[in-house]
Amino acid sequence: MKNAVNWFEIPVKNFERGKKFYSTIFGEEIQLMDHPTLKYGMLPVDMKSGGIGGAIVQGKGYDPSMKGSLIYLNGGDDLSKVLSKIEKAGGKILVPKTSLGPNGFMAQFKDTEGNRIALHSMK
Repeated sequence: MKNAVNWFEIPVKNFERGKKFYSTIFGEEIQLMDHPTLKYGMLPVDMKSGGIGGAIVQGKGYDPSMKGSLIYLNGGDDLSKVLSKIEKAGGKILVPKTSLGPNGFMAQFKDTEGNRIALHSMK
């Protein structure tokens, strides 16, 4: 097995607000994806190099939560860059940038939709 994760979905209550939040913190537009019953937006990913993608999703059964599985999003070269945009975009930092020793750094935040999400980077 190459990866433990193949795909992830982040529930949003308000699709446009969630789209704006994630576009702002990553500095890239969320790409809309056609779906027959859901509002669906792809987060930035390089699929050509084997990247693992995910989406924000609004629809029945997609309820944001501070509990449950914790997704670690790629914080890029230095997660401080993404982290510095969280509160300006309407989120809240829950755990500041924290060293994981030789495994890099992590932080956690609450997005505009009420999800607890984490970031990881090596710097």
